[in-house]
Amino acid sequence: MSAEPAPAPAAPEPAPGPEPPAGGGEAPAEHRALVLTGFGGYDKVKVQARRGAEPRPGEVSVTVRACGLNFADLMARQGLYDRLPPPPVCPGMECAGTVRALGDGVRDRQVGDKVMVLARSGLWQEVVNVPVSHTFPMPEGMSFEEAAALLVNYITAYMILFDFGNLRPNQSVLIHMAAGGVGTAAIQLCKTVENVTIFGTASASKHETLKESGVAHPIDYRTMDYAEEVRKISPKGVDIVLDPLGGSDTTKAFNLLKPMGKLITYGVANLLTGQKKNLMAMAKTWWNQFSITALQLLHQNKAVCGYHLGYMDEEVELLRSVVAKLVNLYSQGKIKPKIDSVWPFDQVAEAMKQMQEKKNVGKVILVPEAPKEESKKAEN
Repeated sequence: MSAEPAPAPAAPEPAPGPEPPAGGGEAPAEHRALVLTGFGGYDKVKVQARRGAEPRPGEVSVTVRACGLNFADLMARQGLYDRLPPPPVCPGMECAGTVRALGDGVRDRQVGDKVMVLARSGLWQEVVNVPVSHTFPMPEGMSFEEAAALLVNYITAYMILFDFGNLRPNQSVLIHMAAGGVGTAAIQLCKTVENVTIFGTASASKHETLKESGVAHPIDYRTMDYAEEVRKISPKGVDIVLDPLGGSDTTKAFNLLKPMGKLITYGVANLLTGQKKNLMAMAKTWWNQFSITALQLLHQNKAVCGYHLGYMDEEVELLRSVVAKLVNLYSQGKIKPKIDSVWPFDQVAEAMKQMQEKKNVGKVILVPEAPKEESKKAEN
């Protein structure tokens, strides 16, 4: 279970990444933050007290209202995510809240603006300082929970499907972990293109929800061979495979592609088998890693792409253009983040468990305070 906020003297060294601030000119205030104290199980993430600091030039200070939990955060807890600084460190790649103070030179944000924030780490706090370029105005009518669910999952799904995948009408797509954050986003984005056939893997209890959201062919990966199931319906395979799994599943994905098909690999979820690092799973996944030479690829008429949003943090203009497209789609009612559950910081262990045991349908959200209306579900 998460610990109570630690007394100020026991607070850890300030973590790299967005810094906790104080408001204009006051003595630095204390606030609560989630801190990864070391690699391992759910108990390694604890609520601790942090001392604030003023926003630096070019930064804004944000009062955080909601944070997104991502699969990469689960990997990071086990020491399997290379974009997180070493512990003790505050995790969190996305959040949403209200601008509370401006650093020198900030002209395009005002105190009171509602913003979404994207960063490599450091956002699971009540208050954060971030470069203004890492903030994006929230669209009209969007809740803070939705805003915390948009950036990581929808940027990933959009760039995979459209920039790498070149998704067009009448094509077919296989989406793994289709009920998760990226999966849900990808399904909605597929629906913005005419007559796209979606195959989606998920446990059987989620199939009805997937059908309602637009998946033509849900497949229970736990009880059947998804490659065989796809071939029964589409003997030639599919045009695009989204692969967050890695290992032998990447090979299966490549073999499922039609001529001119595209495989986009964007994760190694197969590394995650339990609360703590599993060396057998790691060895098996790396041993079964997909490998192909340029010459073999030439004969196959297929494309293999790799995507990692964590390495795009310097691509400010590129990300801004993608977010602008997503905000436009949201404003048109074509996409809407699906929230699975909302958990206060004190229950971060339960929130991580919800995702790691794949009980979630949609996004798992963390909030500094307990939500007024309980939206937690016990999905099986």
